[in-house]
Formats: sequence, C-alpha cells, structure tokens
Amino acid sequence: MTRSFYQGTPAKSCWDDEDSRLTRSRANLSEDYFTNRQDRYHLFASKEITEYFWKLQSVVSSLSFQVLPSQKAVDGFELVWPESNGSPSPLQDHQTFVARATPRLNNVIIPREEHASQQLLDRKADTSVYVVGQWNQLLQEDTSTELQAISHLLKTLALPGFAGSSWTFTAGYFNPAPSLTSLLISTSSGKGTVITAAPEANGFYKSPGVSGLLPGAYTYLAHNFLKAVHRSGKDSVITLKEWRNGSVGEPGGWTYHAKGLWVTLPGGGGPSITLVGSSNYTKRSYSMDLEANALIVTRNEDLKKRLDEEQQSLQHHANPVTRDDFGKNDRRVSFQVRAAMWIVQLVGGAL
Repeated sequence: MTRSFYQGTPAKSCWDDEDSRLTRSRANLSEDYFTNRQDRYHLFASKEITEYFWKLQSVVSSLSFQVLPSQKAVDGFELVWPESNGSPSPLQDHQTFVARATPRLNNVIIPREEHASQQLLDRKADTSVYVVGQWNQLLQEDTSTELQAISHLLKTLALPGFAGSSWTFTAGYFNPAPSLTSLLISTSSGKGTVITAAPEANGFYKSPGVSGLLPGAYTYLAHNFLKAVHRSGKDSVITLKEWRNGSVGEPGGWTYHAKGLWVTLPGGGGPSITLVGSSNYTKRSYSMDLEANALIVTRNEDLKKRLDEEQQSLQHHANPVTRDDFGKNDRRVSFQVRAAMWIVQLVGGAL
C-alpha cells in the first residue's frame, strides 16, 4: 500500500490503479534517447499521480510556444505563440507573462486543503511519493521544492542518528550545483558512491564544434570533485565511478544518461529513499530549467530490493577512478577546455 504526496502534502492512497500509469524518466522523446542509452525508468500505477502530471503538463503546454513546420525557416520549423495561451510571449513581456503564469501553475502545485487529513488515513502505507519540482521561471515568488528537498535530505543524513547510512548519486553530466557538491562530501559518515559517464559514454563525445569540448569539461569537473573529496579527508568513504559500455559513435557503443539518488539507512536491506526525474542537479537546472522529480520513501522490503538491484545494475559497467587516473596523459584536459570553463564561470554561466 502506498500513499502519494504532491509538493510535500499527502494525497490519497492510489498506487495500484492499473488504468492510470505514468513512467518517470529523464529521457527525451527522441530516437537517440532510446537507442544504446543507459537511463532510468520508473512506472507508477496511480490515478492521482498520473492526473497530477497531466495537469502539470497541460499548464506548461499552455505557457509554451508551438513548433510548426515552416518553408521559410532555415531549419524547417518556426516558433509560434498561440493567442489561446492567454498571456503575452515571455520574449515580448516577461513580467506580465510570469504574473499570469504564477496563479495557473500554483493551482496545480499547491496542495488542496482536503489533502491535509489524508495522512491519518494512510498510516498503513509503506511507501510515499513526494513530487518535487523546479519552477522559478514561471513563478513571481519562487516556491520550488526540488533543490530544497534534496538539500534537506542530505543535511539530515549528516546528523548523528543517521551515521552508517550510505548513498549513491548519479548524473550523466556530472556538474552538481556547488551547494550539493558540498553536501555530498559533508554528508558522508557512511559510504558514498558517485556514478558518472566516462568521456566515451558522453553523448557529445567527438561531436563537431563547441559541443565536442563538453566531455572534457565534465572530466575536468569530476577531477575537481575528487580533489575536494581529498581535501575533506573523505577518500576512503567516497568513490567516483565512470560508466562506459563501448564508445559513442562506434558499433555497440552506449551513452550514459541516468540521474538520481539512492539512500540506504542504517540497518541496510536496500535503499529506502530514491529520487528519480528530470533534474541534472546543476546550477542550470536550478536557475534556468523546469524540472519535475519523484522522491520515493519506502519501508517495503521488495521495493527496497528492486531499488538496490537498480543501483547495482548501473554499476555493472562502472569502474572506480582516482586522482592518479586523472593525472595520466590520456586523461589530461586540454588548455582549450580549461580556458572555456574559466570563461563560463567568469560570466556566471552553467553547464
């Protein structure tokens, strides 16, 4: 039995409604995201969760441009702002756009009062789902919950009562927001594992133009993370692993795009907490993007076992890397990449 939560407030229990199913993933709906690409997919059989995300998608769609075919445009498409959106384009009048978007989005993400008493009805539930999101681009007063939720979780794990907990964090494009990087390191009283894509498993590996610098940039950031781990004296408790299954662009080569967090509390038995959804956990995610994630908290032993199998499966093609590995000639980041990263940081940009 499971109860589901929206923005931190309980809703009714409805996990096993097989007529209403929703898959949460980070994958875009394009061919390359479903071909030789390692990602995560969680299926929720819940009418209430499905309806929530349908309402959310409908509101965001009503605040978006339409992409239509165009014979005049060089790329064959043009962006059109429908009059039915009921607000000016954010490119024309951003202030009015946000003012009109705020109540429409709040109508979905702010829980209804009738949910407040539902928690008392769900005491037998062994699993809870909290929907958390990042919406600052659409809200006058930012009430986003995604960064706040993961930050609170990591801070809680640093408390003495949670000593002995372990966690696994993964991001295909490894560049956590600075606050999260600090929390991942400071939280580790138990074992911590970070999984990220090896350069050869990055979707931009050997791509033409500026994007071809990105695998090197993420390598540079991963090396900096290990340096920070070393300065904190956490070399023995935090492991960085790179995932690789062949090389992008070669026969049988896979890309890595999984993102999320698993937490195993003292006593083991598998992760009792996981976070799955769209966020890259980067500065860009928390300042420029719209994100939606599901924070799952469970006491169900079968689900904990399956979550453990999921994180272990992701490590099947992942191998530990050390600061010494990054010092090898074939792993050295070019001056071009270092200069580009310096410029990005100087202008306040984010990957």
